[in-house]
Amino acid sequence: MWQLTSAVRFYPWGSRTVIPELLGQPSPADRPHAELWMGAHPDEPSLLADGRALDKAIADEPERLLGAPVVEHFGARLPFLLKVLAADAPLSLQAHPTMAQAAAGYAAEEAAGVPKDDPTRTFKDPWHKPELLVALTTFEALCGFRPVEESLHCLAKLQVPELKPTIAALARRGLRAAIPQLLALSGRRRTALVEAVADAASQFVAAHDPEFINTYRWAATLAETYPGDPGVVISLMCNHLKLAPGEAVFMPAGNLHAYLSGAGVEVMASSDNVLRGGLTGKHVDLAALIEVLDFSDGRVPVLHPVLGPGGLRYPVPIEDFDLTRVALDAQSGSLTTAGPQLLLCTEGRAVLGAADGELVLEKGQSAFVPAGEPVTARGPAVLYRTTTNLG
Repeated sequence: MWQLTSAVRFYPWGSRTVIPELLGQPSPADRPHAELWMGAHPDEPSLLADGRALDKAIADEPERLLGAPVVEHFGARLPFLLKVLAADAPLSLQAHPTMAQAAAGYAAEEAAGVPKDDPTRTFKDPWHKPELLVALTTFEALCGFRPVEESLHCLAKLQVPELKPTIAALARRGLRAAIPQLLALSGRRRTALVEAVADAASQFVAAHDPEFINTYRWAATLAETYPGDPGVVISLMCNHLKLAPGEAVFMPAGNLHAYLSGAGVEVMASSDNVLRGGLTGKHVDLAALIEVLDFSDGRVPVLHPVLGPGGLRYPVPIEDFDLTRVALDAQSGSLTTAGPQLLLCTEGRAVLGAADGELVLEKGQSAFVPAGEPVTARGPAVLYRTTTNLG
């Protein structure tokens, strides 16, 4: 097993306190710390103690580090990526492709010769990117489309004349008609619509009308940050989730979502395919987004962990990753798994034991354990353990 040195990504929406405090660094920091990446993604691989990048070490010895079943199923690559995400401002509305959509889109852009660092590039790799977010603090997000009847009521209540075409499209032909119509609006009509919606939403918030108050409050806030962005209107048709620490949400392919605020542990398939639909200054590929979006409506469940081997497990319906929250006491317990694992310490001090000796993880530190390697751990500490979900 190896302790990892992992990179922080700095984006304007990040927090100046959460990740610096986790890493034992001065807080508030001089710039927003948005994401701490742990894994072998080629864009930001973690480093081993000897200076090697984890993705290169895996490429040199895939079966020893990943295990034969993982190599056979996923190839010579770590199929998951672990992050700590800290948002003081909203992220973009986005969705991720299925494996087939990612492979086709990637192949098409490769054939067209679009450079991978081109800001208009949509598919960065041929992999899907389902995600699981476990809240470390109160965490708010938009996730999936709320029931259409509820969206119609939410929109109509604002009494905004500019919304009539959207309401009509939604009532007659559903989300598959209403969402593309909003995204395709011209600049002037788009700006007028968003301003009118934001003004009306603000009035309901000021009046303390409890119905849809969080939805309206966020729409008004988003309009201040992204004036004229149709994502403001689309947010009214999304489920608004407020997670307590320990609660989670799973985002499958096609799910339109946006993280609004809070900090969490995030695990995903190891991909960087993000198709944006609004609330962003970055490239929006409307045709590709519409192709991958899941237009089904309904509630998105909040996930609660179940007791599993070693701790509280967050079950997900995919094979790429599995996440468990492990609360360690002073007694040593086994953390051995068949597949490779990443271990992140978020509280306390964890002492890991393996055949090659002991490794101490302080708060904010992480380690990689090769497939099948016997490993024990003692605390007191809290670890988040990610491995594969091949069964």
